[in-house]
Amino acid sequence: MINTKTTHTFCRICESLCGLKVTTQNNSIIDIKPDEHHVATSGFSCIKGLKQHEIYSSPDRLKYPMKKTEHGFERISWEQTLKEIGEKVKKLINEDGPDSIGMYVGTAAGFSVLHPVFAQGFMTGIGSKSMYSSSTQDCSNKFAASRLIYGFPFTLPFPDIENITCLIIVGANPVISKWSFLQVPNPIKKLRAIEERGGKVFVIDPRKTETAKIAGEHMFIRPGTDVYFYLSFLNELIEQGGIDASLVEEHTTGIVEILELAKDWPASKTEKITKIPAKKLKDLVATYRLSNGSALYCSTGVNMGGKGALAYWLQEVINAISGNLDKKGGALVGKGIIDFIKFGAKKGLLMRNDRSRIGNLMSVNDGFPGGILADEILTPGKGQIKALFVTGGNPLITMANSEKLKKAFQQLDLLVCLDILPGETCQEAHYQLPCADPFQRPDLPFVFPLMLGLQEKPYMQATKPVIRVDAEQRDEASIYIDLAKACGKPLYGSILAQWFFEFLSTWHKLVKGAKFRSFPQEFFLNMLLRVCGQKSVGHFLKFPHGKLMRGHKENSFLGKRVVTKDRKIHLAPKELLHRAKKLHDEFEKELKNQDQLRLITKRAVTTHNSWTHNIDRMVANGRDTNYLYMHPEDAEKHNLSELDIVDVRSDTGKVRLPVKILSELMPGTVALPHGWGHQHAKGLSVASKTKGVNVNILAADGPENLEPLSGMAHLTGIPVKVEKSNKEPENTWSGT
Repeated sequence: MINTKTTHTFCRICESLCGLKVTTQNNSIIDIKPDEHHVATSGFSCIKGLKQHEIYSSPDRLKYPMKKTEHGFERISWEQTLKEIGEKVKKLINEDGPDSIGMYVGTAAGFSVLHPVFAQGFMTGIGSKSMYSSSTQDCSNKFAASRLIYGFPFTLPFPDIENITCLIIVGANPVISKWSFLQVPNPIKKLRAIEERGGKVFVIDPRKTETAKIAGEHMFIRPGTDVYFYLSFLNELIEQGGIDASLVEEHTTGIVEILELAKDWPASKTEKITKIPAKKLKDLVATYRLSNGSALYCSTGVNMGGKGALAYWLQEVINAISGNLDKKGGALVGKGIIDFIKFGAKKGLLMRNDRSRIGNLMSVNDGFPGGILADEILTPGKGQIKALFVTGGNPLITMANSEKLKKAFQQLDLLVCLDILPGETCQEAHYQLPCADPFQRPDLPFVFPLMLGLQEKPYMQATKPVIRVDAEQRDEASIYIDLAKACGKPLYGSILAQWFFEFLSTWHKLVKGAKFRSFPQEFFLNMLLRVCGQKSVGHFLKFPHGKLMRGHKENSFLGKRVVTKDRKIHLAPKELLHRAKKLHDEFEKELKNQDQLRLITKRAVTTHNSWTHNIDRMVANGRDTNYLYMHPEDAEKHNLSELDIVDVRSDTGKVRLPVKILSELMPGTVALPHGWGHQHAKGLSVASKTKGVNVNILAADGPENLEPLSGMAHLTGIPVKVEKSNKEPENTWSGT
């Protein structure tokens, strides 16, 4: 009997959380359409969200626990899997201590409410501080700087898109990659709306991006020089009398130091390396200053450029001292179902003060930089990582110097991957644990909108599972509860909590008549809402298109929710000022390297990091590889034509691939899309047949190559040399 059903739910592959209308037939998804009645997304969704079920229904899908043997990966039972992993972890803790057990948490984990909670609970129970996450690849600079400026790493101001009259976007391309740290559905519509009401949009980027093409004025900037742009913006703001003196006096500290810092960086000086003419920058500042509600906003192009913490700090200083912070049309600070900023600061959440064994780098958000993970595995001594759990991520594609990282993973005594598909990292694992996909679990919006209110239009939505698990996949919460038991280390170090979670899981299994114990996720989500003073999951399920919540308020942050000890914004933290003093020497180096090619990344509408390359339609029609994009002038200088094969070299590695000519690039800039290089992913039947190279082979790891304040890897603006090759690209994992 055919049973067809339509369910309203929401996407969980990025911050947009687009409302979806999913059609199922006999427990299989046959179609996904945008929810045209959704209270926030109003019928918008991207192609990746609408075709994501093709990822989950792939014949390559992990459905059973798999163990690596001399004959390859073989299916084993959950009981055997848990027993063997538990025994190995116990042995390693006994011999090498709890810090020998590490964990890497990927982006996919972040778009679930419960996944990161129980992953952290497992590591806390183990007693290990060896936590690593994808944030040090793309956004830890914001967390590190926010803690110093505002007193808590998750204090993340965002542009008031609905009311802003001057928006300056630096190193972000929301039309393709969506907004980072903010849910803004249909970014094209929102950006055009700013101009339609008389506002101004400016895009500062080394490429005339898709965003720059649809709205506003575009200005080229040389990759890696964003911090100097911000310094001169600050200098000119001061020169033009753009400081809100009363706000600065009442709500901030450190303005004297900021004035002293800024005076050395006039636009006439920095234009030599940023390539933004001084006159243009002065006019830009004037527009920002005279508009009734302005904000600077940056994302990964700034974050990953090597000086992301300094650049973001300066951005926040500018937005604050100009009077645009906590102002309608400026930069707002959201509030979720609780005041998580106050709660987190009071409880000390995400505020560890320890340092790494390798490099003495500060932890950020209770985790260490991914760029030292290989060294932490390869370097003997107390605290050397011997076992690693990888959850919701694929670090062998996404992390710097991935060839070195692969060698490190091969040295581990135990590598366990929790995933949906057997990607590159899974191929090196001793155990692959099959996880439920987003449509197979109940959920609420993830932590940023739920707890921090990072939404252009605040709303709440709940969803039940759209389909049932069809084999032995399990949700991550259930897996970590059972892993904790097998390792003899209760979640969060609490025997009572462990007993409670096991009791609930056993009860849920009996009620559902399931084969395995499973944590009652909806019950826990309901408890979370109740504790936060909200109504139940059941209440929000009555609003299948989402329920609008109270809108953002101006004047709700300054003097009220700043959680530094003196309740003021610290404009000049000593750590940031100390680092800023070194910029003079680095500026001189920039002047000497004007002829150096700089490598940036590039996104396509059909790709989502490395996730979508195992879908036939997403890699069809010539989309089965990446290219090195060059400006025509640079191609001519290097005697290169379209589709010539080149070697791209950095100080760290080399890749070989074809060239494409792209006039929208700034001369001196080359672009190479990330997420490729799947040739050794034997478990991915489509992706393994693609071409392309892993750009992160060119990025450096190790403590000496990381931003010292945030541990961020330098993943864009990388100095490279490009040479014509007389060889064809080799179909290998590295591309060389």
